[in-house]
Amino acid sequence: MERIENAILKTVLYADVFNFPLTLAEIHHFLIYDEPVTLDRIETALHNSRFLAEVLVQERGYFACVDKQEIIANRLERELAAEHLWPQSLHYGRWLARLPFVRMVALTGALAMHNAHEGDDLDYLLVTAVGRVWIARLFAVVLVKIVKVRAGVIVCPNYVLAENVLEQQRRDLFIAHEIAQMVPLYGHGLYHQMRCINLWADEHLPNATFPFYGEKESPLGNIWALSKRGIELLLGGRLGDLLEGWEHRRKLRRFAPELQTLHSSAQLDRTQVKGHFNDHGHPVLSKYFSRLQKYGLVESPLAGD
Repeated sequence: MERIENAILKTVLYADVFNFPLTLAEIHHFLIYDEPVTLDRIETALHNSRFLAEVLVQERGYFACVDKQEIIANRLERELAAEHLWPQSLHYGRWLARLPFVRMVALTGALAMHNAHEGDDLDYLLVTAVGRVWIARLFAVVLVKIVKVRAGVIVCPNYVLAENVLEQQRRDLFIAHEIAQMVPLYGHGLYHQMRCINLWADEHLPNATFPFYGEKESPLGNIWALSKRGIELLLGGRLGDLLEGWEHRRKLRRFAPELQTLHSSAQLDRTQVKGHFNDHGHPVLSKYFSRLQKYGLVESPLAGD
């Protein structure tokens, strides 16, 4: 195999862990390689490579492994689900952006890749002002409960971090993908800072230096901006410090048992709230590694961890 064929297959195999066939544009954007590659080069390889013709199948514009052709029909169903959920995700993303101390909102999870099921949760990453992670999360939790009761929609801001800790300590393909596939909805300037601080991710996915599904940033509106600023002034001093500490201690007690579980990757400190009590990264990379072994493309699944 040529190296570019190798990279294309690896990219499809990673998506296969999620039963997710890829379009030509997605293969190009999320190509697992060591340098940027043009779309024409990817298209030429897919068209001319005998090897790729033997291991990949193309149907309705999607590429999948030959033994997983059925996931293409599933992708079409998930595209319909994503079309339904996407406007909701933008709507509630705007509401999250209006909350005090929230500086950035990004859509994450399966929906960010259009790999959603009908009724899926709406997952978000929130970046907050320094020293107000837990207050911002508290406001978000109140919003989550209101939306669930009134609309039956599950909004999950399951990763909240302060704007001074944007650098990710775990550096592997899984985290690189999580960074590359997020869709910034608010705080685009801070999003670009996050990408610059985590340039190591480009070593895994050199073409994915910008969001695949880009969304324009909507202004908060004068009334909401003034309200947000007013609450921030009220809770910006001693009162806010007391509330921040109280909420942090309360949640540490609440989640103490979950933090002790074997596969927990949760982080609950003064700079971030990462509520992933089951680590998805290592299982994903292990499944990816098994697929690489099957095709003779062996590499360490936990590189950079």
